[in-house]
Amino acid sequence: MSPYVLLVIAIISEVFGSSMLKVSKGFTKWLPSIGVVIGMGLAFYFLSLSLKELPLGLVYAIWSGVGTALTALIGIVIWKESFNLKKLLGLVLIIGGVIVLKLSSGVS
Repeated sequence: MSPYVLLVIAIISEVFGSSMLKVSKGFTKWLPSIGVVIGMGLAFYFLSLSLKELPLGLVYAIWSGVGTALTALIGIVIWKESFNLKKLLGLVLIIGGVIVLKLSSGVS
């Protein structure tokens, strides 16, 4: 399987686990708490698999940057968190930084 597919699975798993953190209410609700453990466990497993073929700096930048952006968007869409110009600028800068790192890595 492509290391980028593994990385996408890691990102989706991490975003799921992070979203379940909100629902778990500080680990007081057991079902969402299990979702946190499963999501984060899968995220780190697939992240480790992607690292077999891709450089650490690139993988971590993509994983954390895209994961942060997606989690912020979920907060806005699902949890009705505020959205303003500063938040938009922050998301654009995160995504831009990931793109620059990808382009500078020399990995296709």
